[in-house]
Amino acid sequence: QVQLVESGGGLVQAGGSLRLSCAASGRTFGNYFMGWFRQAPGKERDFVAAISWSGSSTSYADSVKGRFTISRDNAKNTVYLQMNSPKPEDTAVYYCAGSARSAWRDAPLYNYWGQGTQVTVSS
Repeated sequence: QVQLVESGGGLVQAGGSLRLSCAASGRTFGNYFMGWFRQAPGKERDFVAAISWSGSSTSYADSVKGRFTISRDNAKNTVYLQMNSPKPEDTAVYYCAGSARSAWRDAPLYNYWGQGTQVTVSS
């Protein structure tokens, strides 16, 4: 079992920056493929970014490519999402997720989910 706890959400101005963290406890963090997803009010949960076990490979949604960066520190059991130049349309609840498989943007393949952290981007 893996427990995931997100932090770092809040209110940020458009064009600013924010870093989300997701701390994992339980089984060996380095064995899990990690992803970030988000859900805006009235919308489905969407893929944001994913990172491989070692951190050597990453993938991003087109809407955040070039602005957001996913990274991980396996020694600290933590995955991060650096949000630069956020836009009002990035407002959502952000979830981190873990998978024992190379899940990439395939949400059903993620076994573990955090409780989410709210990010609100003001214009």
